[in-house]
Amino acid sequence: MTKWSDRLPAVQFRIARPTDQLTKMVEFYHDGLGLEVVGSFEKHDGYDGVMLGLPGTSYHLEFTQHENGSPCPAPTEDNLLVFYIPDKEKRDCIAAHLAEMGYTEVKPENPYWEKNGITIADPDGWRIVLQNTNGI
Repeated sequence: MTKWSDRLPAVQFRIARPTDQLTKMVEFYHDGLGLEVVGSFEKHDGYDGVMLGLPGTSYHLEFTQHENGSPCPAPTEDNLLVFYIPDKEKRDCIAAHLAEMGYTEVKPENPYWEKNGITIADPDGWRIVLQNTNGI
C-alpha cells in the first residue's frame, strides 16, 4: 500500500459508525448505491460489521452493530456523505433504484446541494448526496 504523504503516513481511511439496522445498511449502500463489500466480521467482542467502499480498500465505510444494540440518532440534516458522479444519467439511475427500494429524495438543508445533487436519507436517517459534478 502507498502512504499518502510523509506528514500523514496513513495507508487507509475508514469512516465508521454504529447502527441497529446492519442488514438494511448493507442493502442501502451495497444493493442500492452499489458500493462493494470489502470486508466483514461477525461476533467480534459482541459486534458484527461490514466495510463497504469503492474498488479497493483505501477509502471505505464501516457499519457496526452490537449484539445489545445501541442508540444511533441521526445527526443534523447537513451532515452529508457526498458521491461525485460526473455521468448524470448514471447518477439518475442510482437515485431511481434507491427510490424503488423506498429511499426517495429529501430536501437538503443547504440549498447548494439542490443545484446538481440529489439528497437521500439512508435507513438511519444519515444523508448522502449524489452530486452530478466531477468533484474537486
